[in-house]
Amino acid sequence: MNYQKKTVVASVTGLTLEGMDIMFISFAMSMIIANFHIDLATGGLISSITNLGMLAGGIVFGILADKFGRVRTFTYSILFFAIGTALTGMATSIGQVYIFRFIAGLGAGGEYGIGMTLVAEAWPKDKQGRASSYVSIGAQFGVIIAAVLSAIILPAFGWRALFFVGIIPVIFAIIVCRNLNESPEWMAAQKRKKTGKAHEKGKLLQLFATPRTSITTISLAIMSTVQIAGYNGLMIWLPTMLQKSQGLSVSSSALWTISTAVGMLIGMLTFGQFIDRLGMKRSYGIFLLASASAVFLYSQAAGSAAVLIGGAIVGFFSNGMFAGYGALISSFYPVQVRSTATNAIFNFGRALGGLSPILIGYILQKYDITMAMTYLAVLYCVSFIVMLSLKKNRKVESVKLKRVV
Repeated sequence: MNYQKKTVVASVTGLTLEGMDIMFISFAMSMIIANFHIDLATGGLISSITNLGMLAGGIVFGILADKFGRVRTFTYSILFFAIGTALTGMATSIGQVYIFRFIAGLGAGGEYGIGMTLVAEAWPKDKQGRASSYVSIGAQFGVIIAAVLSAIILPAFGWRALFFVGIIPVIFAIIVCRNLNESPEWMAAQKRKKTGKAHEKGKLLQLFATPRTSITTISLAIMSTVQIAGYNGLMIWLPTMLQKSQGLSVSSSALWTISTAVGMLIGMLTFGQFIDRLGMKRSYGIFLLASASAVFLYSQAAGSAAVLIGGAIVGFFSNGMFAGYGALISSFYPVQVRSTATNAIFNFGRALGGLSPILIGYILQKYDITMAMTYLAVLYCVSFIVMLSLKKNRKVESVKLKRVV
């Protein structure tokens, strides 16, 4: 297996395990709420704290990956993720759940951006869109695995047993450490870099080195926030909503989740092709406007068939765009700060967008599913407007960024 394929396999597997863990929270949410006698908004805070951990982990592990190498840091981030997930199953209070989910978030935040950076640096520009989409489908594999495991484990063994599965990433981390070589582009950049402490400072500040870079960073952060807010809105609360509004059982809501995840998988693979053929802006423009329309119309769905088919369509557009963020963010920053940028920007989106479950929980308590889906539709329209501001001028920006270094 060549190096390009190895980076994809490693990144796909990492994101699969991460996606599986995130959906464990979704399926176990009702049991956790009952176990610790908390309300819906407090339950939504579990996901939000995980995303705050992702922001912290994304920044820390991103900087470490730019300084010490992608593969080594990738391995350590997976270990953090596995430990936090397994400990969640041992929590004896909601406070401990919050702490352990934050630890899991630290590792997950590092894993995503570093994996995407590895792929971006291994594949040529005209194939980065599809390569990024290959990696992104890992999260949906994780969703499907989580749905199957939840249907089997939750009724028989309870929610704690579900999180003990989180120890599996430890084995994966060992395999990655032994079989994946360091990024050649990062190695080359290390050889070119001059020695001296001054050259190691200000990595995070490089994301705001010039007015153009600042606008780009803020725009990408807003788009990432919308992406995560939309994903959380669909995948964290909708299974619970469907159980109540449509009278679905845990097994039936798992079927809806699988249907939606399949739509997302197809959407991601399609979006990767769109990027390589139509370009970033045109691809995101099409999918953002289609997402706004699809989530609004889905609020009117009634009946099992409409719920399943509508879920797949919503998943196709709304989460199909997830496939492009690795290539999108990486394309605006040089190798010296690429992992930091990818991790910091996308995990900022995770942290802020991760507050969405709290807001959606409140909307559902006060209003209904139509209002919740309208909120998501508006977010996609905002992302579309922000996307139009993105402009790339790599030669000029790279020179200015090097001056900051």
